[in-house]
Amino acid sequence: MEGFQSGLAWITILRKRENFRSAFHGFDISKVAEMDAVDVEHLLQDAGIVRHRGKIESTINNARQAQILIADQGSLSHCFWSYEPDTSNIADTQTPESTEMSKELKRRGFTWVGPTTAYAFMQAIGLVNDHLEGCYAREKVLAARSVFAKP
Repeated sequence: MEGFQSGLAWITILRKRENFRSAFHGFDISKVAEMDAVDVEHLLQDAGIVRHRGKIESTINNARQAQILIADQGSLSHCFWSYEPDTSNIADTQTPESTEMSKELKRRGFTWVGPTTAYAFMQAIGLVNDHLEGCYAREKVLAARSVFAKP
């Protein structure tokens, strides 16, 4: 969903979240990786999602690339957590680490993964917790991270 959000308001994507979940097989990497040109054409007719050919094709490509990454590194988690930024590097839209993650993903054949999209992904998976002090979400992320075993 990070790639689909690019250039759009998050609320637009969030309102379509369940439609995306259905269209992309519950976000199952293996099932998305099996999608083909017929599926792309079908999704381009689905008003419940963002109908952008490049973003749809990128999602399918990235699922395929994720399978390769998992085979190479054992898990996506192992790769992504290697880019955890130092808290002094936290910024509004990107960090040096999100830039490096973006470069590595692009080198591996991923698409639609610029530094800002990589940073938003880092936020979404809890790798970055840049919620302000006093924000309820900050405490939830801190609690989740406290029991998470990093790879």
